[in-house]
Amino acid sequence: MTVTKEAVLTELAKITLADGGDLVSRDMVRALTIEDGQVRFVLEAESPEMAQGMGPAQQAAEAAVARIDGVRGVSVILTAHGPATKPAATPKAPPPDLKIGRHPTASEGPAPVSGIDRILAIGSGKGGVGKSTVSSNLAVALARQGRKVGLLDADIYGPSQPRMMGLSQRPASSDGKTIIPLVAHGVTFMSIGLMVGEGDAVVWRGPMLMGALQQMLTQVQWGKLDVLIVDLPPGTGDVQLTLCQKTRVTGAIVVSTPQDVALLDARKALNMFNRLEAPVLGLIENMSTYICPNCGHEAHLFGHGGVAAEAAKLDVPFLGELPLELEVRLAGDAGTPIAAGESAAAEAYHNMARRLIDGGMA
Repeated sequence: MTVTKEAVLTELAKITLADGGDLVSRDMVRALTIEDGQVRFVLEAESPEMAQGMGPAQQAAEAAVARIDGVRGVSVILTAHGPATKPAATPKAPPPDLKIGRHPTASEGPAPVSGIDRILAIGSGKGGVGKSTVSSNLAVALARQGRKVGLLDADIYGPSQPRMMGLSQRPASSDGKTIIPLVAHGVTFMSIGLMVGEGDAVVWRGPMLMGALQQMLTQVQWGKLDVLIVDLPPGTGDVQLTLCQKTRVTGAIVVSTPQDVALLDARKALNMFNRLEAPVLGLIENMSTYICPNCGHEAHLFGHGGVAAEAAKLDVPFLGELPLELEVRLAGDAGTPIAAGESAAAEAYHNMARRLIDGGMA
């Protein structure tokens, strides 16, 4: 039996909310797709506070849709529209003095980080290709497959990982010198975005950038990790240079979209890693395919296959394609990477993680 959107919405309209209305009349159902009996949709609450109390509605929605004839599986993501209301300030002890942004300390060359087996740098030649989204989801996918994973947000000027990982609290310290990282979705996490106020611009010159990166690698209590993923800023600047010259990097992965303009910059990133003697482990084509949720038409908005062709031309591994999907963006905005759930988009990241593990890269 073919499952229709009308049948799904009919069932969802039966689920009422405590403050009135139902999931459909309140316009909370987003990105509804049906493929081979697999039903996926997003429940978008009107506020983060409302979303906190919608766990029962989410479970009821999943159960109701699962009872429809022909449904083989259901994936429901709960997200919220708009930022959370900031809680009232409460008196507390001042945070430890962990000044980030000092000048770097001298070192003789690339050195390992204690307790970390592998360091993977995720880079891109330009911004806007989804490098940070790939980094967070790949970290979560590796953690779900049993690896001990860390994620370092090294995009000093534009740290986006705290939002994507659903974290905002300032890291603690036991001695005022070392930093205790946060943990989310099974991933040990650190970002400069946790050390400055939300919305505060980081206005630093190169030496302070380099010092901050060095601190976040050596002052953070990472513990024992199989792999640390470093989400680099776009381009070929000070942070990339410092990481490869000061730290023993296992290898680099370059993310690009398929269009020619992005590939031009991706080639520059590849050239940079080669000049810094950081092995390039592979290329990823992001936003490769878009499937219309209404009609199922497959479109290649940014072209298709360009990254795979470039990988073949340069004789470097092609790690795979990732689709352009609304639910990936919604999940990241909500602080729960798509790879933490079960969906076709999540499976794409899990396949990529398995390839890295099987190849001894993670």
